[in-house]
This record gives sequence, C-alpha cells and structure tokens, in this order.
Amino acid sequence: MADALARSNEMWLPARPLGADEQHRESAFVRARRMHQQAQSYSLPDGVWGGPVDGDLATWPGLPYVLLFLEWEARYPLEWTQHAKAWGTKQSLIRKVARARQDEAIKAKLTDLVELVVHRAYRCKDREYVRIARAVDGADLRGRLGRAAESDSPWARCHAGYVLWLLDRPDLPNTRRVWQTWVAGEAAALL
Repeated sequence: MADALARSNEMWLPARPLGADEQHRESAFVRARRMHQQAQSYSLPDGVWGGPVDGDLATWPGLPYVLLFLEWEARYPLEWTQHAKAWGTKQSLIRKVARARQDEAIKAKLTDLVELVVHRAYRCKDREYVRIARAVDGADLRGRLGRAAESDSPWARCHAGYVLWLLDRPDLPNTRRVWQTWVAGEAAALL
C-alpha cells in the first residue's frame, strides 16, 4: 500500500498545477490514484472506510472486515494500537453495525464482541458498545452480561453491570455523565 500511495503522490505533484478538475482527468494520476484506492481496500483500517454504496451494511462484502477490525481491537488491543489504531474508525463502525439490519450470524458475532469488551479494561470508545448491546438485546446477551457482572473481574463487573443497567433503561442516553454517575454509585439520581 505504501508503494501505491507513493506512486499516487508522485503522479499528483506534476498534475497539481492543472487545477482540481483537470487533475482528476490526468490519466497517469487517475491510474495511480485508482491503484492506491485498490490497495487500501485490502488493508485495515483503510479497507473498512467508505462502507456500502447503498447504505445496507448487512449485505456489504466489507462487513466481515468491519467485524474483524472490531474483534482485533477487542482481542488484541496492544497489537491493534500498534498497527491499526483508529479511534474514530472504531467509533464509526460500532455505530454503523448497531444501526444495520442483522441476521442471526451477525447478531451472534456482535453479542460475542460485547461480551469480549465487557471482560477487559476499558479502552477509548468502548462505551459505544452499548449501542450494539441495545441493538442485539436478548436472553443470550443478558445471560452473558449477568455472568460477567458476577465474575471475579472488577472490570467485567463494572462494564457488564453498566450495560445491563442501560438495557433496562432504553430511554436513558449513554453519555459520559450517565457513565460517570453510574460508576460513582449515584445512578438513582438519574431516574
């Protein structure tokens, strides 16, 4: 991908004086840019940017890569941070999959992701997983969260307890203030 980017930049430099419209008609630059975009589509996180043309994430061929990107961050946070750290992409993808139509296989994968996340130390944008939990809410997820809330891990007890608490209160927003108030043990004040 680095070679394709370097070639695209190399072709952009001589085309720059042409102006924006003419630049994008210059065949060498267009070819180099297309090659770079193609290379991007085979790497993470670049390959998951853009999303489906029609807006239907559930049928988008890139969905498995979106789920892989999120699972990579959940299972291997240090490696993900070193090689693909993109907090904004993480947040955007979580929001997209939470809104997407979900078949049973996708719902099962998202349930697994929520469970993985509540069992580890909090990381940037993890609070966004409440959106997914609300989208896939059901007996399976609540059972897993219940077990996590009763585990020996203080992180799991805290995260799972919070998610369960919000699942029981669908009208309560998942804001930083709500999270901080809940963690401080003052959740009753929010009701």
